[in-house]
Amino acid sequence: MSVGELYSQYTRVWIPDPDEVWRSAELTKDYKEGEKSLQLRLEDGTIREYPIDVQSNQLPFLRNPDILVGENDLTALSYLHEPAVLHNLKIRFLESNHIYTYCGIVLVAINPYEQLPIYGQDVIYAYSGQNMGDMDPHIFAVAEEAYKQMARDEKNQSIIVSGESGAGKTVSAKYAMRYFATVGGSASDTNIEEKVLASSPIMEAIGNAKTTRNDNSSRFGKYIQIGFDKRYHIIGANMRTYLLEKSRVVFQADGERNYHIFYQLCAAASLPEFKELALTCAEDFFYTSQGGDTRIEGIDDAEDFEKTRQAFTLLGVRESHQISIFKIIASILHLGNVEIQAERDGDSCSVSPQDAHLNDFCRLLGVEHSQMVHWLCHRKLVTTSETYVKTMSPQQVANARSALAKHIYAQLFGWIVEHVNKALHTALKQHSFIGVLDIYGFETFEVNSFEQFCINYANEKLQQQFNSHVFKLEQEEYMKEQIPWTLIDFYDNQPCIDLIEAKLGILDLLDEECKVPKGTDQNWAQKLYDRHSGSQHFQKPRMSNTAFIVVHFADKVEYLSDGFLEKNRDTVYEEQINILKASKFPLVADLFHDDKDSIPAATTSGKGSSSKINIRSARPPLKASNKEHKKTVGHQFRTSLHLLMETLNATTPHYVRCIKPNDEKLPFHFDPKRAVQQLRACGVLETIRISAAGYPSRWAYHDFFNRYRVLVKKRELANTDKKAICRSVLENLIKDPDKFQFGRTKIFFRAGQVAYLEKLRADKFRAATIMIQKTVRGWLQKVKYRRLKAATLTLQRFCRGHLARRLAEQLRRTRAAVMFQKQYRMRRTRVAYQRVRRAAVIIQAFTRGMLVRRSYRQVLMEHKATVLQKHVRGWMARRRFRRLRGAAIVIQCAFRMLKAKQELKALKIEARSAEHLKRLNVGMENKVVQLQRKIDDQNKEFRTLSEQLSAVTSMHTMEVEKLKKELARYQQGHSGDSSLRLQEEVESLRAELQRAHSERKILEDTHTKEKDELKKQVAVLEQENALLKDEKEQLNNQILCQVKDEFAQNSVKENLMKRELEEERSRYQNLVKEYSRLEQRYDNLRDEMSIIKQTPGHRRNPSNQSSLESDSNYPSISTSEVGDTEDALQQAEDIGLEKAAMDMTVFLKLQKRVRELEQERKKLQVQLEKREQQDGRKVQGEQVKSDLDLDQNADLAYNSLKRQELESENKKLKNDLNELRKAVADQATQNNSTHGSPDSYHLLLNQLKLANEELEVRKEEVLILRTQIVSADQRRLAGKSTEPNINARTSWPNSEKHVDQEDAIEAYHGVCQTNRKTEDWGYLNEDGELGLAYQGLKQVARLLEAQLQAQSREHEEEVEGLKAQVEALKEELDKQQQTFCQTLLLSPEAQVEFGVQQEISRLTNENLDLKELVEKLEKNEKKLKKQLKIYMKKVQDLEATQALAQSERKRHELNRQVTVQRKEKDFQGMLEYHKEDEALLIRNLVTELKPQTLAGTVPCLPAYVLYMCIRHADYVNDDLKVHSLLTSTINGIKKVLKKHNEDFEMTSFWLSNTCRLLHCLKQYSGDEGFMTQNTPKQNEHCLKNFDLTEYRQVLSDLSIQIYQQLIKIAEGVLQPMIVSAMLENESIQGLSGVKPTGYRKRSSSMVDGDNSYCLEAVIRQMTSFHTVMRDQGLDPEIILQVFKQLFYMINAVTLNNLLLRKDVCSWSTGMQLRYNISQLEEWLRGRNLHQSGAVQTMEPLIQAAQLLQLKKKTLEDAEAICSLCTSLSTQQIVKILNLYTPLNEFEERVTVAFIRTIQAQLQERNDPQQLLLDSKHMFPVLFPFNPSSLTMDSIHIPAYLNLEFLSEV
Repeated sequence: MSVGELYSQYTRVWIPDPDEVWRSAELTKDYKEGEKSLQLRLEDGTIREYPIDVQSNQLPFLRNPDILVGENDLTALSYLHEPAVLHNLKIRFLESNHIYTYCGIVLVAINPYEQLPIYGQDVIYAYSGQNMGDMDPHIFAVAEEAYKQMARDEKNQSIIVSGESGAGKTVSAKYAMRYFATVGGSASDTNIEEKVLASSPIMEAIGNAKTTRNDNSSRFGKYIQIGFDKRYHIIGANMRTYLLEKSRVVFQADGERNYHIFYQLCAAASLPEFKELALTCAEDFFYTSQGGDTRIEGIDDAEDFEKTRQAFTLLGVRESHQISIFKIIASILHLGNVEIQAERDGDSCSVSPQDAHLNDFCRLLGVEHSQMVHWLCHRKLVTTSETYVKTMSPQQVANARSALAKHIYAQLFGWIVEHVNKALHTALKQHSFIGVLDIYGFETFEVNSFEQFCINYANEKLQQQFNSHVFKLEQEEYMKEQIPWTLIDFYDNQPCIDLIEAKLGILDLLDEECKVPKGTDQNWAQKLYDRHSGSQHFQKPRMSNTAFIVVHFADKVEYLSDGFLEKNRDTVYEEQINILKASKFPLVADLFHDDKDSIPAATTSGKGSSSKINIRSARPPLKASNKEHKKTVGHQFRTSLHLLMETLNATTPHYVRCIKPNDEKLPFHFDPKRAVQQLRACGVLETIRISAAGYPSRWAYHDFFNRYRVLVKKRELANTDKKAICRSVLENLIKDPDKFQFGRTKIFFRAGQVAYLEKLRADKFRAATIMIQKTVRGWLQKVKYRRLKAATLTLQRFCRGHLARRLAEQLRRTRAAVMFQKQYRMRRTRVAYQRVRRAAVIIQAFTRGMLVRRSYRQVLMEHKATVLQKHVRGWMARRRFRRLRGAAIVIQCAFRMLKAKQELKALKIEARSAEHLKRLNVGMENKVVQLQRKIDDQNKEFRTLSEQLSAVTSMHTMEVEKLKKELARYQQGHSGDSSLRLQEEVESLRAELQRAHSERKILEDTHTKEKDELKKQVAVLEQENALLKDEKEQLNNQILCQVKDEFAQNSVKENLMKRELEEERSRYQNLVKEYSRLEQRYDNLRDEMSIIKQTPGHRRNPSNQSSLESDSNYPSISTSEVGDTEDALQQAEDIGLEKAAMDMTVFLKLQKRVRELEQERKKLQVQLEKREQQDGRKVQGEQVKSDLDLDQNADLAYNSLKRQELESENKKLKNDLNELRKAVADQATQNNSTHGSPDSYHLLLNQLKLANEELEVRKEEVLILRTQIVSADQRRLAGKSTEPNINARTSWPNSEKHVDQEDAIEAYHGVCQTNRKTEDWGYLNEDGELGLAYQGLKQVARLLEAQLQAQSREHEEEVEGLKAQVEALKEELDKQQQTFCQTLLLSPEAQVEFGVQQEISRLTNENLDLKELVEKLEKNEKKLKKQLKIYMKKVQDLEATQALAQSERKRHELNRQVTVQRKEKDFQGMLEYHKEDEALLIRNLVTELKPQTLAGTVPCLPAYVLYMCIRHADYVNDDLKVHSLLTSTINGIKKVLKKHNEDFEMTSFWLSNTCRLLHCLKQYSGDEGFMTQNTPKQNEHCLKNFDLTEYRQVLSDLSIQIYQQLIKIAEGVLQPMIVSAMLENESIQGLSGVKPTGYRKRSSSMVDGDNSYCLEAVIRQMTSFHTVMRDQGLDPEIILQVFKQLFYMINAVTLNNLLLRKDVCSWSTGMQLRYNISQLEEWLRGRNLHQSGAVQTMEPLIQAAQLLQLKKKTLEDAEAICSLCTSLSTQQIVKILNLYTPLNEFEERVTVAFIRTIQAQLQERNDPQQLLLDSKHMFPVLFPFNPSSLTMDSIHIPAYLNLEFLSEV
């Protein structure tokens, strides 16, 4: 590749610039070799000609492609040089706000001068366990690398932090130590990691100060070794300090401060405990006010002082020592304020004895006041003959005072460091350590003195070690990859180091000059000129004879020799030290005493020692006075530096280089000049140079192929070997074989080759883009032409049509115009005629109207006058009437109002209830009905009267007709005689007719009035009814509103309670988790103790010995209830006699409680007997005698049962007490011989005596009961001597059937008779007989109990049936009432019809029901007949078999004791076992059970088996057995989970079984709330005697612990897969590209091999989890919660990695993420898990993927991002935008302005400041009640479980 190819047109280069150091430019034309200049265009558009030196032919540096800008590792840049490094750091720091960048093995840290939220616990956990290079650069990544290499390689590590003052060294070292303290927390309770962190505030207070460059500058170097044990937990630490800047105690430059502790002490001077220090504000003291301002902005000295005191306390410094320390510090301040009074001669001075500050100084240090006054102004000169006391000048006194102050502070500094080391020291053996070196960087000022010389000397040594380490790593890499390599030439600064430390070097000559009596700085400088003038690293300034120049690796530094000798000697006067040695305060005296009776030199070496002064004590006067140290400061510093280098060379170093971006301490402001100066000084550029000299760019074959396969020809892609393809491509593209090398796993490139390949790739893409553009543009033009042609044809067609239509329109218009003219003319003539005709008609009409109106007006006036008169008269009459009526109404209203108010009060009270409204409505309805009936009656009466009237009228008419006829006859007969008489008769008849008519009219008027009144009353009543209905509706609405309000309030309260419940549940489960963690820690410690002790007599507590009380924190359940003798003995051995005595006390209390329970049981039995007697009285008189006999037999059975229980219990107690007495006596003997504890032994003996007394009492009770039973039995035999003996039955009848009490009592007497035949009553205590009798009585009690339960169940069923009948009758009654109310509203005919219909429907329904019943009965009859035939055959067969079996059984009974046993019957869902088989049960069913063995059985079979065992213990009322079984089960499960703490299948198995056992205890607890879904058969399996609520709580806690362990195991399996599967693996092939990677991808912490996972692996793993949990019968609700938690973890881990990795924040990663998330959602839907809320937990990740794919340019894009990313915090959105990295040149970066716009729009959000999600967060788990549909009697136990000792009951 020629120069012309590189320096072609548009190539960008770097040129030097005086302001920006380097400036970018672009070539405007190609460069040809031999040209003397380059034509460049700057970024601002300026054209510039850049000259080229022809001799050196030094062309400007080439600029890297934009795709490489902003890389995490500087070595990933193709062109490695200073401008590329500077530009990359600037872009990362200013645009992306990234302060950390890798440079090979170096971490470059730029001080942001701003607090960044990137150091929290979540970030520590995110970096923990990650490979360096996988995440973005960070100090935590370096710390993790050191920690991982220490654990893997078992080699000590060092982290070397260096940089200028103010660059952030101390903060970086502090965060590194915080990381170690968090990741490698101490295994014990010593909290050593907190002490390590607590040392920082102390060292910052006494060793840090404000300088012009830094507000918290460390003025000393320190190396902290953090020790680890074999498990890599922190066990201790040690600190070494170097070169404390003592001169700062007495002098501070302008704008600087003294050490922080002085100002902190002054700020706290007002506290009561510091009154004796006599301090005021810092401005009042000379040593704290020389720099000017004594305060630092944003710093509270008083608050920092409180932190310092807390740190002292945490490190174990006593309060008295703290006060002494503060007194010494205060004395230094008072010493600085002592006034020195010059005498007249000027050669002497004095100090006033009354000086207040001197008095305070002497008082605080406890020294002699007069001696201090004298020796402050005098000195002693010792010669060979005599001793002189000489006065000193004021300047000498001031220098001596300053020397004394510096010496006191240095000694105190060393003492504090020593005590810090003591606090951090540990007695345990240190396995390895990690050292953190916080040391000053290379310094150069205008005036450089002895301190700068030592600092730069140390940096020379560190740089030499750094260069050799980098070279060594390069060599190892080349050898590992098996490529040929040549020795890289790098800068070796050994000559410069030899100039300083070799024989007769600068330090040797300085020490030699210090030994000369009258040595001066000028003489020393002259010796340097003479000795080293020929050295290439030493130069003499031209204008000075007292200065010299040393050429360091970073720069030339000119040192001024003035003060070198004095600082190297560091003298202080012996007399002043002797006064301090004689202090009355021990701490002050100890500071200045030495074991060798000499003050050691000022040193920075040793373990925590500081600068000390060698002052000779009083010696024989023959020796000359020597105030100098035996060892100078320079010599001590060189020795300590050699020790440090030996330590560093023995460790694996890690480098952190801190850069100060500007001198003004402005946040995120970058000064290129200052930055490049520090980069040159700290070795970063040297690393770049070494890398550039070799093969800096390294690519894995796979990554190279993926990135550059576009350059591969098609025929080469047919080869499957990617290595061969890469070789072929490179050989074709790069002709020079020296430019690249093929390693074993990687390809190595020289500098610039990757940029060349990127250029070829871009050219290929550009050519392909042009081809695509050409084709697309041609296609677009063709499409455009076709579209234009089609448009032209369409236009032509439309134009021709338009012309034709226009011609036709013209013809139509012409014809229309002719028609319009004709019609218009005709209309105009017609209109004229009509106008004339209309005018004539109008004139006639108006004339006629005028005449008519005139006549009408006159008539109207007359009528109006009449009307006026009428109305006036009427108005006058009405006005008088209204006045009278108004007066009457007022009086009535007043009275009625009074009455109405009284009634209203009563009605209001009555109207408040809804019943009143109902009554009102009922009353009104009745009234309406009554009125309706009244109207109907009146209508009937009216019709009757009308009929009568019509009848009378017809009769009258007939009579009139008759009379007329008679009259006619009469007239015919007597025509003229009686006319007068007839006329009178006619008149009389007419009068009668008129009278009848008047009566009829009166009746009609009366009827009409009554009818109107009734209508009015009906209307009023209807109105009142409507009002009442409205009031009713209003009241109903009010009630509904109140109910709604109450419901809303209740819902709000319910939500609050739910939220509180969730929070409480979360807190409770966190406590359970913490408890399990502490329990695990305790077990680990116990294991360690057992390993450490290894004594023959020591043995661990068995796992089943751990008390339930300690496991569950429930005090009501005590381990002492178990009553296990071996457990008690073991407990006595482990925890001592006193604890055993306390347990015996508890045991005796429980015995007392047992007696109380027995008494209560007896009372209940008496009540039961009374109840039976009451029932017996209802029977006829013939059965009285038999009932009395039964009562007596029941008493006898009960007394016998009581005696049997007491006997067995006493026997057990006696055995236990004997064994306990023996064990305790042996233990007491041993303790007396070793420790001697007689008090506890006597206490236990007293308790045993009490137990013996209790046993005696119980024995007496047994004897009394025995005699009662014998006498009662004899009386019974005497009364029934005639009755035959009843043989003992071989089995009991079915307990579910009805059993007579006589049968049960006879069974008991059979037992008694059998026992009486074989044994005497006196031998009942012997083994065998008593147990048989006890078992028989227990069976009797069970029969009685079964009868009682059956009767109670029948009674309950009857009560429930009656209740159902009552409810049905109520419903029928309500229906009839509704029907009746509806019927009342109908007419009588409708009522009759409705009633008939109701009766018909009722009879029809009853008929149908009876038909159905008949059909059912017929079917049952047929079915029963068939079954009867079958059963008859079975009975016949059974009778034959039973006859045979009975004969055999009788023969067998003759040879054994007769016992009462149960008959064979159905399995009742109970399993019986003996107490000694409990351990075997737990072993076979819990501890040694493997889930695979139960693959084909019922899920959760162990839980069902355990419940059946518990149910049997409950059935026999054995509380100890229940307690022991549950305790052993819980401990066994814990033991199994501890053993298999990484086995998902085992953990899931026991989670499902524990939950099922918990559900069984709830389902069969007898609590009605849990029995709603039970079948009657399941209800029979409920517990009868014990309430196991507290055990349910213990099992719930255990389930929570198992669930948390299950989640932990699943997360441990999934977490290594997540990042690779979600972010790195290409789910969509070819979508993502690969960018160049740097040195960090070759991290030594990475193992060889491909550890990548694909999404299918994650889905397969989750499918495996789901299958295991489903097959093992885990509740579906818990499975949903498990996957919700796992998906949250996937979301958190993926998003956290996305936020901490720049290489994955790209558009293609967003596409991959969305595809992967859709696959996970599809998996959830396929497994029916989408209701778990898992998708909602992935919402932040979904939005992050969308954010990576959205446009990021305009304001609309910003608004879209803000509205979309609601689940992401502002900090996360900005972080992703800052990290967004284009994978090729065609993508654009996110601009800073766009990010600022996003921040401005999101500033109103109140997001948390946490950047990362808490991947350790765990949702609170819920265990909803899930009853089983299985019954206990249907469960089969496989034989391979080896549970043959369990017998079915």
